[in-house]
Amino acid sequence: MQEQILALLNSLPPVVKENLALAICIIATVIGGCIAIKFTKKKEALPTPPKDGLEGPKTEEPKAEEPKTEEPKAEEPKAEEPKAEEPKAEEPKAEEPKAEEPKAEEPKAEEPKAEEPKAEEPKAEEPKAEEPKAEEPKAEEPKAEEPKAEEPKAEETKAEEPKTEEPTAEQIDGMKRGLAKTQSGFMARLNAALFGKKGLSAELLEELESILYSADIGVRTVDHLLEALKARYAKQSGNDAEEVKESLKDEIITLLAPSLNAPKSLARPNTAPIIYMFVGVNGVGKTTTIGKIASQLINEGKSVMLAAGDTFRAAAADQLQVWAERNNCPIFRGKEGQDPASVIFGAAKQAAADHIDYLLVDTAGRLHTKTNLMEELKKVHRVLGKAREGAPDEVLLVVDATTGQNAILQAKEFSAVTPLSGIILTKLDGTSKGGVIIGINAELNIPIRYIGVGEKITDLQPFNAKAFVKTLFE
Repeated sequence: MQEQILALLNSLPPVVKENLALAICIIATVIGGCIAIKFTKKKEALPTPPKDGLEGPKTEEPKAEEPKTEEPKAEEPKAEEPKAEEPKAEEPKAEEPKAEEPKAEEPKAEEPKAEEPKAEEPKAEEPKAEEPKAEEPKAEEPKAEEPKAEEPKAEETKAEEPKTEEPTAEQIDGMKRGLAKTQSGFMARLNAALFGKKGLSAELLEELESILYSADIGVRTVDHLLEALKARYAKQSGNDAEEVKESLKDEIITLLAPSLNAPKSLARPNTAPIIYMFVGVNGVGKTTTIGKIASQLINEGKSVMLAAGDTFRAAAADQLQVWAERNNCPIFRGKEGQDPASVIFGAAKQAAADHIDYLLVDTAGRLHTKTNLMEELKKVHRVLGKAREGAPDEVLLVVDATTGQNAILQAKEFSAVTPLSGIILTKLDGTSKGGVIIGINAELNIPIRYIGVGEKITDLQPFNAKAFVKTLFE
């Protein structure tokens, strides 16, 4: 049988033989492909779990499935030979990509899982930034304690200022001479008004008002004193004259608080030269006061220089020259008509170069109503600050006690131009208007630093408020 088939095949033309051989090969490859597909399906059916666990193993064991995909890749070149019969070879090609699709999806599911922990890392860093926020308020707590330590320092200085020494016998004697005229008229009328009186009647208040006015205390200050007495005795009726007198004395001491709290002596800072600037109208005894204070400082062993800042009147500089010669101290003078500020600036520089302890500056006497002259005081004050930082150390207004209430007006005008640290009240022994001291303290809150009770150098005395009140009511 085989020999007959071979003889038949050999008898066929060559073209037919070739086509027949090609057909046989195609049939063989198709049968082989079908067998391979059935074989792979059996293998895939063996490890597959029930339907409930299909999703789990696919994501958990991607590595074990990878070699399964490599086996069909080796069989693919065998299927390339029958490219001529495209319809028959299309069936296995359509099935192969189905197996490849889930394999490509598995690595995609793994990529977002790797990205999720990266997003969690900055979340852990956020609370680290919050920790220093809690430490910041801890650093602020000691700052709030610093001002608490400073408060008692301010209280200590305030407690020391009102302490005033009891008046010496010399101060009492000088005050008696200075207030002789004021005290004789004031106390005589006060004793007569209070004699035999009980309580504080309207009639007695009118008499007290008249007596206080006569001492030139001032309208505002008198009103304040009377209102204080009314408030104290509003519900009392059996008070005798001595009690009313003591109450009046207490109220006056209260009004003298600026002088009570003032330093015992003029400012004496560590910086040299210490500069005192004297201001006032003509004829109040300004130049004489400068000469007396210079003498007192020299007696304490201090070096003093005088500065003739009044360049408008040659007589003023000549008068200061006399005091310089009397005290044996240097004087700095400018040319007549020279700018006063330039003269005083030169004096400050010269005093510093010569290591002088104190520089006493005289300024031109001027009416407090002359605006241009008052403005020049601002310039002098400003120039002294340029010559030495913080200067002048004292600005002292010299007023004449005999002018009475006009002294208060002068103080108001001068204090508006330059800050006043104190007032020197001259010629107190020649007037009965010593009550102006009370008015100056009450209305201007400026302390009285010195009072003049005579012509001698020692008659210029530091003002003692307790000695003043004690002498006034004797």
